[in-house]
Amino acid sequence: MIPYSTVKMADMALEDRPREKCARTGINSLSNTELLAIIIGNGTKNQSAIDLARLILKQARNDLYYLGKINAKDLQEIKGIGWAKTVRILASLELGKRRMEKPIPVKRSIACSRDAFNTIKPELSELAHEEFWLILLSRSNRVLDKIKISQGGVSGTITDIRIILQEALSRLASAIILAHNHPSGNLSPSEADKKISIKIKDAAALMDISVLDHLIIGENDYFSFADQNLM
Repeated sequence: MIPYSTVKMADMALEDRPREKCARTGINSLSNTELLAIIIGNGTKNQSAIDLARLILKQARNDLYYLGKINAKDLQEIKGIGWAKTVRILASLELGKRRMEKPIPVKRSIACSRDAFNTIKPELSELAHEEFWLILLSRSNRVLDKIKISQGGVSGTITDIRIILQEALSRLASAIILAHNHPSGNLSPSEADKKISIKIKDAAALMDISVLDHLIIGENDYFSFADQNLM
C-alpha cells in the first residue's frame, strides 16, 4: 500500500504511467482515458488519476462529443475532482473547441522572386546589421518556414552550409530560397555572395534539395540571383 495521502502518476506501475507511455510510443498511442489522466495530474487517497478519468468519461457516455459539453457542475459532482482539476479539464476542452473553430491557415505559395521578397521582407528590410535567412518550401513551393541562419555586423555575416542543409532536411523541405540583407542599401552581389550561392546550390543538390533563388534585401527593393541568371 502506498503510504501517501494521494496517488500520483509516479506511484503507478511503469506500464500504467501515461506520461512514460507517451515518451516511449508517442502521444497518439494514448487512450482517451490516459490523455485525460495527464490533464488531471494526480488522484486522491483511494483513486488514481486514471480512475478519475474513467469516471469523467463514464459521465460523458464515453463519448468525446459529450465530454466537450460537460460543465463545471458536472465535473465537481465526481468525488476527487475539485476546482483546480475542473479548471484544467475545462481549459483543455476549450482549447480543443477553439482549434476546431479556427480556419486552416493557407500557406503562402512562392511563384516568383517578388513573392519571395514579400515573404522575407518583414524580417530583413529594416535591419542595421546583416542577417542570413532561409525560406523553406514544399514540393509545390508553399512556404514551410522561415529561419534565421546567422547574424553578423554591418558589412557581413557568416554562412554555414551544414546548418542550412540540416534545417532543410529536418523540415523535409524540397526547395529553399536564400536571403540576406545589405544594410548599406547597395543591392549588388559581392563575389563572396556569388561564391556562397553556388556552394550552397551544389551541396543542396546532393540532398535532392533545389536552391531556387538568392535574394539580397534592401529597405524597399531586392536583387534576385535567379532573375539575373546567376543561380
